[in-house]
Amino acid sequence: MANIVAIVGRPNVGKSTLFNRLTETRKAIVDEASGVTRDRHYGKADWNGKTFSVIDTGGYVRGSDDIFEDEIRKQVVLAVEEADVILFVVDVTTGLTDLDEEVAHLLRKSGKKVLLVANKVDSSARAYEHTDFYRLGLGEIFSISAISGSGTGELLDETVLDFHDDEPEETEIPKLAIVGQPNVGKSSLLNTLLGLERTIVTPIAGTTRDTIYTRYKGFGFDFFLIDTAGLRRKARVKEDIEFYSVMRTIRALEESDVCIVMIDATVGLTAQDINIYHLAEKNKKGIVLLVNKWDLIEASAKNTKKVEEEIRAKLAPFNDIPIIFTSVLHKQRIHKALETALEVYQNRKQRIATSVLNKVILPCIEHYPPPATKGKTISIKYITQLPGGNPHFAFFCNLPQYIKDPYRRYLENKMREHFNFQGVPISLHFRPKND
Repeated sequence: MANIVAIVGRPNVGKSTLFNRLTETRKAIVDEASGVTRDRHYGKADWNGKTFSVIDTGGYVRGSDDIFEDEIRKQVVLAVEEADVILFVVDVTTGLTDLDEEVAHLLRKSGKKVLLVANKVDSSARAYEHTDFYRLGLGEIFSISAISGSGTGELLDETVLDFHDDEPEETEIPKLAIVGQPNVGKSSLLNTLLGLERTIVTPIAGTTRDTIYTRYKGFGFDFFLIDTAGLRRKARVKEDIEFYSVMRTIRALEESDVCIVMIDATVGLTAQDINIYHLAEKNKKGIVLLVNKWDLIEASAKNTKKVEEEIRAKLAPFNDIPIIFTSVLHKQRIHKALETALEVYQNRKQRIATSVLNKVILPCIEHYPPPATKGKTISIKYITQLPGGNPHFAFFCNLPQYIKDPYRRYLENKMREHFNFQGVPISLHFRPKND
């Protein structure tokens, strides 16, 4: 099960600042003016080995002159419905307001786990200014400063208390999610593979509203195919029901083993395609890239190679993925796409013995050792694969803090050169090992 945390509250209480703090990014614009956040922001956060998705919502308002506020309020409601934990942010500098009480009433009705977060406790003098918020009847109050990070540790401890571990138990049946922008052919691919009209297909972008799970058994295969709603740029997500679909899609992506990322050959690889790709990569999912509608392009071996090179250049640094040129309409190479996705699934779950790892990789390290830093020589002693659903490898060395990104990439390239991890993001961890 995926974990989703929604940050809600009235405008200008520090929701976006908290979002940036939790995700360790600056995706959300922060300004003192009310109503700056109009789109939702999605991000990943990690706390004590547990990962979760964070959604930053716009400020909940009634009776405003801003034409966007009504839509923001509706989408806050939808975010609350889909989230597992809700962080309700209030401002100690302004105290309890009528709007805070309205939001609290909405949250009490939701039946979800709600954590009341008193923000802007930036000094010890304000440590006791949150007591008035007990009137909201939401239990314990977590006093924090989103700007400095003070108090966020206790908040995160409680947030992830009931979440599953980062490494979920492996399931026997592979789950393949078909993701991409609207109208690239996701539902058509599902229908063609299954040989029936499982989902509605029209030329209208956004026909698929819900996430559809279909189990496929036959020809020696047994897996789940997940058809998702198209992920378009958030600025274009206008309808309430479509916003709900986007959240469902993100949850489906997080719960899948392999993502089949579809792009439109007639449009090419767009910025949103890259965003979807990186979302799958950050979630450590296996990835297969399908370039659909290739029948509408002048196909040749030379043209195919050129397009593939352009795609890999845009997806760098992680571009060790299978790229398949398909035409769902003419049923070209769609079964190859399916077989490739299952191969990536096997690549993702493979285990490499410690003895084999050290026999293969240690000579590569000896040939090109880590560069000395501050006059100190770095020595990597041995390597082992860590348990879990994703390929994680621990490199034990004397000075792990001095391993730089270029050398990380070198080691990852050597891992991929000697072992088949095509389509699978791998993680390298450097841990101390004294002589």
